[in-house]
Amino acid sequence: MSKKYLGAENYSVSNLSLSINDQEIFGLLGPNGAGKTTLISMLCALVKPTSGSFTINDLNYKQHKTEIKKLIGIVPQEYALYPTLTAFENLKYFGSMYGLKGKALNEKILSHLEILGLEKFANKKISTFSGGMKRRVNLLASILHNPKVLILDEPTVGVDVQSKNVIISFLKELNANGTTIIYTSHHLNEAEQFCTKVAIIDHGQIIVEGKPKDLINKAEDLHNLEDVFISLTGKELRDYA
Repeated sequence: MSKKYLGAENYSVSNLSLSINDQEIFGLLGPNGAGKTTLISMLCALVKPTSGSFTINDLNYKQHKTEIKKLIGIVPQEYALYPTLTAFENLKYFGSMYGLKGKALNEKILSHLEILGLEKFANKKISTFSGGMKRRVNLLASILHNPKVLILDEPTVGVDVQSKNVIISFLKELNANGTTIIYTSHHLNEAEQFCTKVAIIDHGQIIVEGKPKDLINKAEDLHNLEDVFISLTGKELRDYA
């Protein structure tokens, strides 16, 4: 797939080809402006590719856009929650948008809040929550409909260590139960431990792909995924506006 925005000089994603296996935890890593967000936006059917297409669960984007949207869950980097509503009210609203309702939805919300340690705060407004608490509710809003594929954009950014551990443990459990995870993050140590496979993207193209340990073992002077990342993308700042 490729994507060039109107008025842009360069392609944000350029002739990118990618295959992600069922029940993989796949990390999309890259510097600022590398094309990660554009790629994710296309996979979520929020942004139309300039050229190319993709399939999820054997459904082609061009013919089955609505069906694909039902199969995926999206956890955006920014909080997608209503601050004046309670945690329970937020989750009930998002659950209803997926067609869930009644006692089954209420019980599902309460059980998931309990799993992530939020049951005591179910009836508190989101505006009163800490960053880590908001991250956990943000995650729950995306998985109430049991998505086949869960797409996460920086799911642990700005959270405390305890919240991060709870989120990662919950995601691993989802994956063990059959959910394929596509994950972006600048926390490379976290990605090294969490992902079964990663692709490093730069200038809209994949420059390397593989299991974290295999990428690290390719050279003697590479000790972790951060070393791999710096060796391939360089040390220059990637500021953009």
